[in-house]
Amino acid sequence: MSVPAELAAAKYVSLVTYRRSGVAVATPVWLAVDGERLVAWSDAHAGKVKRLRHTSRVSVRACDVRGRIAAGAGTYEGTGRVLDEAEGRAARRALARKYVLVRLTDLMRRVVPRTNRPGVALAVEFPAGV
Repeated sequence: MSVPAELAAAKYVSLVTYRRSGVAVATPVWLAVDGERLVAWSDAHAGKVKRLRHTSRVSVRACDVRGRIAAGAGTYEGTGRVLDEAEGRAARRALARKYVLVRLTDLMRRVVPRTNRPGVALAVEFPAGV
């Protein structure tokens, strides 16, 4: 299992999670590669987190900040999950290496404790041969 190069190079991806009814919900997110998986960060109470807790099926496509799919972008099916705290710290470090704003946010959380909202890391793994 490895992360498709197109997604690894993207600044944003459209992460599609599925409601219990099967309806797809797309959300643009920042991403980073952490080993053999793609990782993202989200507010702990966000809809995508709730959806991932009951349905691990996801699809991912390169997009822009507003979620507009890049021309010719491939769709990659995978399995998503919410990471535990230890894995979440590693995912957050991977995101901080890629995005300066993540580093600034982490610094702000240490300086001003009230800005520390609960967040969770998400992981997407892809089947072999993708």
